[in-house]
Amino acid sequence: MNALKTALIPVVFAALCLSAVAARAQEHTLNLQDADIRALIATVSDITGRSFVVDPRVEGKVTVVSNRPMTPDEIYGVFLSVLDVHGLAAVPAGDTVKIVPDTVAKQQGIEAYPGKETGPDELVTHVIQPEHVSASELEPLLKPLVPASGQLSVYGPANLLVISDRAGNVERLLHIIDKVDTANQDAQVDVIPLEHASASEIVRLVNSLYPSPAGTPNAVADGRTNTVLLSGNPSSRLRIKTLIAHLDTPLASGGRTQVVYLKYANAADLVPILNQVGETLTKRAGKDADNDDSGVSIQAHPATNALIITATPSIYRSLQSVIRQLDIRRAQVLVEAIIAEVSLNTSEELGIQWQAANGFDDNSVIGGTNFGGPGSSILGLSQDPTQAGQGLSLGWLRGTTTIPGTDNVVFDIGGLLRALQSDNSTNVLSTPQLVTMDNAEAQIQVGQEVPFLTGQFVDTGANDSSRNPFQTIQRNDVGITLKVTPHINQGDTVRLDISQEVSSVAANAVSAVDLITNKRTLTTSVLVGDSNILVLGGLIDEDVQETQQRVPLLGDIPVLGHLFRFNSSSRVKRNLMVFVQPRILRDAATATSVTGGKYDFIRNEQLKARETRSPLTGKEQMPLLPETYEYLGPDHGDDADGDDGGS
Repeated sequence: MNALKTALIPVVFAALCLSAVAARAQEHTLNLQDADIRALIATVSDITGRSFVVDPRVEGKVTVVSNRPMTPDEIYGVFLSVLDVHGLAAVPAGDTVKIVPDTVAKQQGIEAYPGKETGPDELVTHVIQPEHVSASELEPLLKPLVPASGQLSVYGPANLLVISDRAGNVERLLHIIDKVDTANQDAQVDVIPLEHASASEIVRLVNSLYPSPAGTPNAVADGRTNTVLLSGNPSSRLRIKTLIAHLDTPLASGGRTQVVYLKYANAADLVPILNQVGETLTKRAGKDADNDDSGVSIQAHPATNALIITATPSIYRSLQSVIRQLDIRRAQVLVEAIIAEVSLNTSEELGIQWQAANGFDDNSVIGGTNFGGPGSSILGLSQDPTQAGQGLSLGWLRGTTTIPGTDNVVFDIGGLLRALQSDNSTNVLSTPQLVTMDNAEAQIQVGQEVPFLTGQFVDTGANDSSRNPFQTIQRNDVGITLKVTPHINQGDTVRLDISQEVSSVAANAVSAVDLITNKRTLTTSVLVGDSNILVLGGLIDEDVQETQQRVPLLGDIPVLGHLFRFNSSSRVKRNLMVFVQPRILRDAATATSVTGGKYDFIRNEQLKARETRSPLTGKEQMPLLPETYEYLGPDHGDDADGDDGGS
C-alpha cells in the first residue's frame, strides 16, 4: 500500500504543474493607449468568449493600463468600468450583450437585482419595499445619491422604490435604506391594564405631571377596558409605567366612595337604574349584597347634580361605564304646528210682503202676506219701522188707522220689499311652536279663560231677607293647546305623539249666558322626517241651505207669484288643515342658529313698528329687544338715553 502511494506522488505533482501552466496561459495583460473602443470590445470578446452587439452611437478612444495578468472575468469587470467611464452600458440580451449609451440602457432589458452575480459596474434595476417608513419619505433622501444616468421612482399605492443604476451604487443605496428603514421606538405603544385604579384618573395625573413637552409620553385612557395607552420614547415610558404600577394599588378602608358629577343627565333619575345595575353586578360576582365590604350604595346630590357611589373598584368601573353612556347630550326637537283655516259664508234674502185692510170694525176685511223673522216681517215693521233688520227694506202705505183701544198705528194698505246679500270670509293661520328634549312631553297653551254660566237663583220678590240671588260660573280655557312628545329614531326620523286642540267663541255670542264654543281636537301619532312637513288632518266642509216661504197656489203663478214668495239661501264653505314640522336640534350650534333666526325676526318687527309709531308715542317708549344675544356681553344694558342703539 505504501509503495502505491509513493508511485502516485509524481503523477499528482505533474498534474498540478500542468494545471498551473494552463491557468497562466488563460491570463492576459490588458494595456491600451488611445485605442478605439471598438478594438477594446473585439479584444474582450476574444478573451471572454462573449458576443457583443454594438450600438452605432458607440465610439471614442480608451486607455487601459494594467501591471499584472488578469483572468477573463477580471478583464470583463475592467471592461464594464471602461464603459461606465465613457457613458456606456452593457445590457445582457440572451446569449449576447448589447453595448448602448446610458441614456437608452434603462429602456433595454436591464436585469433585475438581486439576480445572478453581477459586477459593480453592471447596470441593474432593483425594486425595494420599505417596512417601517414611507417610500415617498425616502425619495428626497436618496435622490441626490443617484447619478443623472440612473433613475429613482416611487410607486405610492404599494409603497415601492424602483432604482435603475450601476450595481455598486444600488448596493450602496440598499445599505443606506437598511439603516433608515428601522422601527421607530417612539412610535411604539404600551398597553397597561389597571386592576384597581381608574384609567381616566391615572391619565389625568400623568398629564398633570408631564405637561406634554417634547419627548414625554402621551397617555390616553380607554374607559371600556380600564386600560392606559402609553406612547413616547422608551425611557419616558418606563418611568411612567413605574409610576402607574405604584398608583394601581387597592384603596385603603373607607376609600370606596366616589363622587361623579353629571353633565347632562339628572342625578335623581339615574339612581334607581344604577342601583339595579349594581345589584346585578354584585350577584354576578357571587357576593352577598348585604355585606358592607361588597354592597353598592348610590345616592344623588340634587344641588350639584352629582352621584355619590360606594362600591368595590371593579363594580365602580362598570357603573362608571354605564354613567358615561347615559350622561350624554340629548337631542332636542323644535315642533312647529301650522293651523290654516279658510272659510267663506254667503247669504241672500229676497221677498215681497203686503197687507191690506178696509178698517177694523166687525165687517172689516184684512189680507196680505207676512214672511221672515223679527225685523223683517211687514207686521212687525208696521208697529215700529225703526226696528227694520239688515238689508234693503222698501215699502209704501196709503192711509193709517188706529186699532181701537190701543195706541198702535197700522197701515190700511201697504207693501214691503226686502233684499239682503252678505259675504263673510275668514282666513286664520296659527303656528304654535315649542322645543322639547327627546322622549320628553311638552305643552304650549295660548288662549283665554272664558266664563260659562252653569246655574243661577233669581229672587221671586217674596219678602225674605235670607234669599240672595246668585249665579254660578265655570271658566274654561279657549284658544290653542299643543301637547307633543317626540321620539327620535335611528337616523333623521321623528315619531311624534301629538294632541292638539283649537277652540274659539262663536261670533254670534253676545253674553256669557249663551256662549257657543267652536272646538277642533286632534290626537294622533305620526312619523316625520327631520325638517319635513306632514299633514295631520283637516276638514273640508260645504253647507248650502235654501229656504222658500210662499202662499200655496198663489206663489206658483209665474211673475205674479213673486208677490206671494219670500226666498232666502245661505252657503258656508270651510277649509281647515293642520300641519306639523319637526326639526332636530342635535347640538348647541343648531339650537343657536334656530333661536337667533326667531329672535332677529321679532326684533325686526319691533323696528318696523318704531318707524310707523304714532306721533303721540315717543320712539324710546316703543319696546325693543336688545341686539342678537350671540353678540351680547354679560354686562350688556340699554344706553343711558333709553335707546339701545338698535334703530
